[in-house]
Amino acid sequence: MIRSILLTTVLMASGTLFSQKLKTVSYQDGSQKLNGLITSNAGKKLPGVLILPAWKGIDDEAKTAAIELEKQGYIAFIADIYGEGKIPADNDAASKSSGYYKQNYQEYQKRISLALEQLKKNGAISDKTAVIGYCFGGTGALESARGHLPVAGVVSIHGSLGRDQTRKIENLTAKILVENPADDKSVSQQDYDNLIKEMNEGNADWQIITYAHSKHTFTDPKSPDYNEVMAKRAWNHTLMFLKEILK
Repeated sequence: MIRSILLTTVLMASGTLFSQKLKTVSYQDGSQKLNGLITSNAGKKLPGVLILPAWKGIDDEAKTAAIELEKQGYIAFIADIYGEGKIPADNDAASKSSGYYKQNYQEYQKRISLALEQLKKNGAISDKTAVIGYCFGGTGALESARGHLPVAGVVSIHGSLGRDQTRKIENLTAKILVENPADDKSVSQQDYDNLIKEMNEGNADWQIITYAHSKHTFTDPKSPDYNEVMAKRAWNHTLMFLKEILK
């Protein structure tokens, strides 16, 4: 009972903090309304980071990342990939929705590009922007590089590494950081090897950091996979990478 009350209190406090620090930005993809979130330093001329959330849409992990990035001197914008009225209600729906965009990667790249436009409209310096993504969003970070979106670098955090092998490998100009949990059952050795092959053939500036004793959603405090030590290391690696390419 006490634990339940404490959890409710923490969640209410988090909700208040998010509402104070993050503001909704509505934008369009044709007739589809999209609702992203921007940090409170919007409008200033600062480096920018686009955050691509996991498969259920904008969540607390993405919101926390945005607030922490603001503290580091970045404008952060959380993209809405699915659109208003299309947020998955459960894992089955999330799998179907995210699977659609993975298969139709050009539509995914377009939604990311539209979010990047909003980030820049809200003050982010055009040539000092990056993309980070969690899970499904980590896949989107890689698609940002593959789609030659105008960013300095991308960070894929426990993202899917699989790629349709019939797709042509092109030069990858964005710097790439992949944060890969060692025990992620959704990433096969073949996917891992193919990604390295793609990055090498694409002449990319790339690195992969693998985190021991870590399962798929190891960075999310609400997940049973959460590994606090490795999550902190991954975040520090993200900050170090962003500092190198944006400051």
